Amino acid sequence: MSKLYIIPTPIGNLKDITLRSIELLNQVDLILAEDTRVSKKLLNHFKINTKLISYHQFNEHKELDKIIGKLKLGNNLALISDAGTPSISDPGFLLVRECLKNKISVETLPGPTALIPALVNSGLASERFVFEGFLPVKKGRLTRLKKLLDEERTMIFYESPHRIIKTLTSFIEFFGTERRVSVSREITKLYEETQRGSLKEILEYFTQKKIKGELVIVLDGKND
Repeated sequence: MSKLYIIPTPIGNLKDITLRSIELLNQVDLILAEDTRVSKKLLNHFKINTKLISYHQFNEHKELDKIIGKLKLGNNLALISDAGTPSISDPGFLLVRECLKNKISVETLPGPTALIPALVNSGLASERFVFEGFLPVKKGRLTRLKKLLDEERTMIFYESPHRIIKTLTSFIEFFGTERRVSVSREITKLYEETQRGSLKEILEYFTQKKIKGELVIVLDGKND
């Protein structure tokens, strides 16, 4: 019986891949990759020669039926993203849903994702949290932030280097200068860092710094 494997890939340090992930990537008939150029570097590093095809946010609707067709023919497929766990701010949801509709088995392996180490490393409450991913760039951004005004759980966001200042500034407007926040950058990589403090302090820090790499923002919830 065919199966779709959802396989997380390292978010930085290649040693973070699991032995089982390497084993399955060698065994499946085909690997669906967000960016084949990025994934090829990973596969070459571990001497994995399985065929790759592109599956990303710009072609996932178009390719969906073809992929389901391959699975129905008995092929075992793996879905990987450039870094981290597929479907978490990356393509994956549509394919998993379609597999389940067609009674095709899906198995998701545990593995790297940026939000959990950032949360644990933040020092903020981690027993209850909400993951918001990337905020809308324009339309819907203010609406989303308004909905989070009374959120008591710790909030986690992904952000890009060129929008971090805008996002921290928006957080100050909505949550105040003294709300506690932690920002992690380049997790598992050579220049990994985490800055913790008030929104005012962290905004001042990043305003004076040239920022590179993807960031994870962990924001304290509302405390009365």
